Amino acid sequence: MTGLDCFHCGEPADGEPLITLELDGTTRHFCCQGCKAVCQTIRNEGLTGFYEFRTEPAVTPKQLTPAEVQRLREMDHPLVQASFVAPVKGAQEAQLLIGGITCAACIWLLENHMKKQPGVESFSVNHTTQRARLVWSQDQAPLSDLLIAIHELGYTARPYQADEAEHALKVEHRSMLIRLAIAGIGSFQSMMLAFPLYFELVNDLSPQFVSFFRWFSLLVATPVVFYSAAPFFRNARRDIQSRQLTMDVPVAIAIGLAYVASAWVTVVGGEEVYFESVCMFTFFLLLGRYVEVQARYRAGLTGNALAGFQPTVATLVRDDDSEIVPAHQVKPGDIIRVRPGETLPIDGEIVRGQSTLNEAALTGEYLPETRFPGDPVHAGSVNGENPLDIRVVKAGSQTRLSGILRVLDRVQSEKPQVARMADRIAGKFVGRVLILAPIVWLGWWLAGADNAFDITLSVLVVTCPCALSLATPTAITSATVKLRRLGFLPTRGHTLETMNTVDTVVFDKTGTLTRGELSLVEINIVGRLDEKTCLNFAAGLEKYSEHPIARVFHNRTAASVENVENHLGGGLSGTLDNLALFIGHRGFVEQHTAAPFPDIEQHRGMEIWLASDSEWLACFRLDDQLRYDAYSAIRALQNEGIRTLLLSGDRSGHVNQVAGLLGIDEAIGQASPEDKLAVLEKLKAEGRHIMMVGDGLNDLPSMAGAGISVAMGTAADLTQLKADAVLLNGQLLQLVEALKTSRQTRRIIRQNLWWALGYNLCALPLAAAGMVPPWLAAIGMSVSSLVVVLNALRLGKAPEQSHPDNSPVGVRTLA
Repeated sequence: MTGLDCFHCGEPADGEPLITLELDGTTRHFCCQGCKAVCQTIRNEGLTGFYEFRTEPAVTPKQLTPAEVQRLREMDHPLVQASFVAPVKGAQEAQLLIGGITCAACIWLLENHMKKQPGVESFSVNHTTQRARLVWSQDQAPLSDLLIAIHELGYTARPYQADEAEHALKVEHRSMLIRLAIAGIGSFQSMMLAFPLYFELVNDLSPQFVSFFRWFSLLVATPVVFYSAAPFFRNARRDIQSRQLTMDVPVAIAIGLAYVASAWVTVVGGEEVYFESVCMFTFFLLLGRYVEVQARYRAGLTGNALAGFQPTVATLVRDDDSEIVPAHQVKPGDIIRVRPGETLPIDGEIVRGQSTLNEAALTGEYLPETRFPGDPVHAGSVNGENPLDIRVVKAGSQTRLSGILRVLDRVQSEKPQVARMADRIAGKFVGRVLILAPIVWLGWWLAGADNAFDITLSVLVVTCPCALSLATPTAITSATVKLRRLGFLPTRGHTLETMNTVDTVVFDKTGTLTRGELSLVEINIVGRLDEKTCLNFAAGLEKYSEHPIARVFHNRTAASVENVENHLGGGLSGTLDNLALFIGHRGFVEQHTAAPFPDIEQHRGMEIWLASDSEWLACFRLDDQLRYDAYSAIRALQNEGIRTLLLSGDRSGHVNQVAGLLGIDEAIGQASPEDKLAVLEKLKAEGRHIMMVGDGLNDLPSMAGAGISVAMGTAADLTQLKADAVLLNGQLLQLVEALKTSRQTRRIIRQNLWWALGYNLCALPLAAAGMVPPWLAAIGMSVSSLVVVLNALRLGKAPEQSHPDNSPVGVRTLA
């Protein structure tokens, strides 16, 4: 960090006058008063360890506007808190989602800072999911004060509401962990008793001791069978009733037969018990399934899926009064008020007010559009700078947003061909195993063998599809760990398995190939002042605006402009040392300056003009920029023989130009969500195997209609939830690495399946010949499973060569 970089956030700190602070005898520079104030707060509270522990620069704090403070104050309303606050031991507990966390030091700072706030009993943040648990006393401090304290540090906090999908996943994860632990303990305990007897390490045990060991093993194995193995029995019963055989049927039969036979021998007397085989068999099968559940659970993408797109409350306007009501109580004909920064909960028509609406979630259009009284508006849009009164036309399940979700659910209900094929293969394999076992028993029984049951059990165990059932999930999990480190996170078990067939990649434009936000791309100086001064003037005016355009200037050094006025739909005016300044669209600025309009070249994108009352000063050109690696990623895909297509709902006329710059094979613009789905269905009819990459709600139906859907890491929570994979770091080059890994995963899966088949072909004749006792069959099954797991672990190796900018993604550790 150079001397002119901000000590807190690392941004350039070259404003005039310089913003500095003496810390331990060293002069530190800051980019803005906000960073300086946060640094002073950290120092005053004795939390300077934050700067020693952090591995990345902190986020730049920004001063909260009155509208933002008002939105946070609304969090004190009991109706708003009903969805994410619960009473706990004389206090209140709130579940929050924290934004802006970059490293473990951020969590350390947040937790220590919040614990010093009045009324806070505890505050903890989960780094993986960035979710926080806040316990506080409502008598000592309102919730809004604590949220403001988080925002003043430069982070964001919003209510976290777990949906049904996440709740079910949590329950499944916890239950499977307990089942796995019980099976593991049972395996160790029963093996401790069984191995000395098997290998005759103890030769002089009396029959009483043998009986004691058997009864103790029965005690250990019973919870394993009736609790840990319960899912196998439930699934087997379901499959038999539906006449659809899966791996769970022979698994349940083997576990059930071995346990019942062992219990009979323990009570009545006999030669062999198989409690250790039962426990070990259950443990290995559960372990394979647990790693797959763990991968989905750690994705942490299901929570808060609808936050921001389907608000839970609305402000209902009646006469001159307004009240907050649950969103589901709003009906057509009602008038609701939507403040700046809020998301529309309904489809309707503006009756009062004028503002800009960001409809990127629905249309893919990155530029906010101005809406006037009488214009239609849709749920999911975000209001810009002014309050709007809207007459409700459609609410609840009738909105356009709900329609998109219904199309999505319809597409997702169709089972992929690869999944149907896997089900058919599994059914045939299991059917043959179930036919073979009774034939072996009948043959040995007719031959008069006393150990016909033992041989049959050995056949069931040795041919049990443990290695087959582990072949796919272990390989996919290992590859998932590798790709997660690189920033590509598969969220479905079939993702990597299906990706090896991809021959066409379809990209959305806004937020996918481009950054999805306005940025300053060029400055044309047309007056006597230099570029730096013009930027300072612009920042001084725009800091008083919440318009999306103004955010381009918010993190820059601002001049001390006074008497700033916001002219709706035009721009801003103010004064600096008796100099009248104006910034905004050309038409607005022309009305306030006497100088003739300068003759300069027109530019694609948006032009914002700065002028005084007597002189044009500068033209700021804003546009959405391409991602830095978009060109390289498109070229790499094409070099792999993959066709590329740009499919966008953007109405800016930008689509063909972006496709030309990147060399994309085909481009289609102005496509609605339904149009996108139709294009993909046409490609599929041509025999194409498609990967769709997008980031908006408007991409959801087409992403679901593609063979594989990939959401950008900056995408909406709902988009990430419904996608097959998430590009966490937004680096498009990782798509190429993911496709290569999928092909390697396919090879590993084939190797595992061939190994499982070869093992069964060799072991089956030996078991059917009575040469493999059940305990040895269980060990052989376990060794076979271990070989599959070790082979799959080879996928976890990092690629030999990676892009220099591909930094690891995941939980960062302290430096």
